[in-house]
Amino acid sequence: MVSLPGAPALLVGRGQETEQLLGLLEPEDRGRAVVVSAVHGMAGIGKTALALHVGHEAAARGWFGGGVLFLGMRGYDPAGAVTDAQAVGMLLRALGIADQQLPPTFQEQLGLYQAELTRRGQAGLRVLVVADDVSSAEQIRALIPAHRAHRMLVTSRDTLAVLDARLIDVDELADDAAVDLIRQTLLRARPHDQRPDAQVAALAEVADRCGRLPLALQIAAAVLVGDPGLPITGLADALADERTRLDELQLPEGSREAAARRSVPVRAAFDLSYRRLRPGEQEVFRWLSVNPGPYISTDAAAALTGAPAHRARPRLVALAQAGLLTEAPPGSGRWRMHDLIKVYAAELADTIDGGDRHRALERLLKYYEVTTGAADDHVRALAGVPLPDRFRGRGDALAWLDSERPNVVGVVALAATVQPRAAMTLAGSLAEYLRWRRHLDDAITTAHHGLTAARDLGDRHGEGAALSNLGLALREMLRFDEAIDAHLRAVTIFRDLKDRQGEGAALNNLGFDLREVRRFAEAIDAHTRAVAIFRDLGDRHGKARALNNLGLALSEVGRFDEAIDAHTRAATIFPDFGDRRSEGRVLNNLGITLREAGRFDEAADHHTRAASVYHELDDRYLEGTALNNLGLALYEMLRFDEAIDAHLRAVTIFRDLGDRRFEAWTLSNLGLALREAGRIDEAIDHHTRAVSIFRDLDDRHGEAKALRALESARQEMRRRPRQGRGWWQAVTGGSG
Repeated sequence: MVSLPGAPALLVGRGQETEQLLGLLEPEDRGRAVVVSAVHGMAGIGKTALALHVGHEAAARGWFGGGVLFLGMRGYDPAGAVTDAQAVGMLLRALGIADQQLPPTFQEQLGLYQAELTRRGQAGLRVLVVADDVSSAEQIRALIPAHRAHRMLVTSRDTLAVLDARLIDVDELADDAAVDLIRQTLLRARPHDQRPDAQVAALAEVADRCGRLPLALQIAAAVLVGDPGLPITGLADALADERTRLDELQLPEGSREAAARRSVPVRAAFDLSYRRLRPGEQEVFRWLSVNPGPYISTDAAAALTGAPAHRARPRLVALAQAGLLTEAPPGSGRWRMHDLIKVYAAELADTIDGGDRHRALERLLKYYEVTTGAADDHVRALAGVPLPDRFRGRGDALAWLDSERPNVVGVVALAATVQPRAAMTLAGSLAEYLRWRRHLDDAITTAHHGLTAARDLGDRHGEGAALSNLGLALREMLRFDEAIDAHLRAVTIFRDLKDRQGEGAALNNLGFDLREVRRFAEAIDAHTRAVAIFRDLGDRHGKARALNNLGLALSEVGRFDEAIDAHTRAATIFPDFGDRRSEGRVLNNLGITLREAGRFDEAADHHTRAASVYHELDDRYLEGTALNNLGLALYEMLRFDEAIDAHLRAVTIFRDLGDRRFEAWTLSNLGLALREAGRIDEAIDHHTRAVSIFRDLDDRHGEAKALRALESARQEMRRRPRQGRGWWQAVTGGSG
């Protein structure tokens, strides 16, 4: 006896959830009756389809000889949900009890229901009860089979935690599965439909704009099926505007599915969940749409609502239990709202909240402005400088920035349009961190926002600071000409403002960029002027940073004794300020200069110390540069096995960071050391990989050098002519 509605014709991307559910239902499990209430997730996520698929599969495997029973509980229907009293009568009828045999009271019917299940369980006839669209534990608590042979499978937008249920959370589909759902739907309707294969990119856009939500994907597919002449690109364009997206996601007028649903399906599904919230929860739900990032923390949500964190969490939990929000992972305090739900929440906020929503946005911006500023203080911390107590130290601040980066970057973009002063401040507070962690695209984007905001405000000092941050980010992206232009403009602004501190920092940054484009005389001049400014101001820390970079420029023109003196003077200053990162930089740079001067033992010692400092600071990028340079020094000392080990560690770091340029440099240096160690086959392999990366990056200079090294290795050169310098450029760690 199977009373289930038909299984879905198409179920895509739910293999893992299907196996989990079947594992809970199989006869070998001798435990208590299992309730699965999630099949839990937001409206439109495909809970019913998954439950029906699993129910039919379990029946086909012969696991439930006593019957598979289905209850449509309509838990979120405005017309009213099915009560447990109504449901028990439906179950008894499904079990073969005639109407005239039904006892008159609910308790008597419930007793008959449990007695019949016990009889079947004792006879080895297992029963599966599928209760779909349940909104509260009270709807089904009394219906849970008492005999342990049986199972109950529940779907709900709420977690129904009080049932002690086994939860299977259902999320939106993966990218490929979302595309495949639309594609297969089109081809099932019209096997010769050429649109899916001819417009692959547009199909992916439609799936993305549907938020990979199965209900929305099915509606999009139905629109395309209903209009075979509509290009997929046309639907993608129609869905591009968030303001009208929910209006576009409706079934074709007059279709059987539209008549059955009687409303715009996606919005209507969200409406049903929203109406069940308490007023305060509804308000929080609407205001969450203000947040521009992909998720929001409990603390940020508290700031948004103006409530303490311990009061904000229960409301967020209520939204999660209603399927309108997800805490991912559980216990993390980070809450994610589906894109389409966010659009729906924003629609409500626009029509209901008015000025209240604006004040919520101001609170959110202030929270991020203050917290990001505190984190930046810890990232840049120097000895003896008081720090805000918001974080326990640099590690704690970095962890917060790592977790909040996508949100804060989004907040900068939002603030640039509504509150330029906050945008300028936030961009400045993120600059050092984004370069530290090598999020360089974000660094350039936020610097541009900060620059635009400063100009809108007419804040010349803010403009100079934003140009400096922009130049530093452009430098890291190897866009040196643009970096030089930005730093030149910053120098001019600070000079006009008679801000000598800013002018000195901008000159120091400018000199570094000039050295990178081999304009060494200009670089030396810029750094020398910066040193003089900081000396006149009595700014020993700024002077040390300028001396460090001056040493690099002097080394490039062979003035090694002066370069070593500049680096050494800088190295004696940084420890006084507890500036470990700059201390690591100057050790690394001094090592490069010592190697250029032929003092290889000292060079290796300085690179080893630099790598240790960077490892301590969890600065993997600069640790990789120090290890690469250590390998070059060890190579010159003929300690090839140790050089190989240093380069291998650097390659691993750059690969983990996704920095292909530095990976290629280090692979080339590794290849040279392998050749000298007689490991020709491995050398050829690493040179080949370096060539491939340089070619992918369109770095012709790097590719040419790597090709020459590869050709030499192929000629089985057991030894190459000794060179005072490695053929490859060392990686500097100049300060900005």
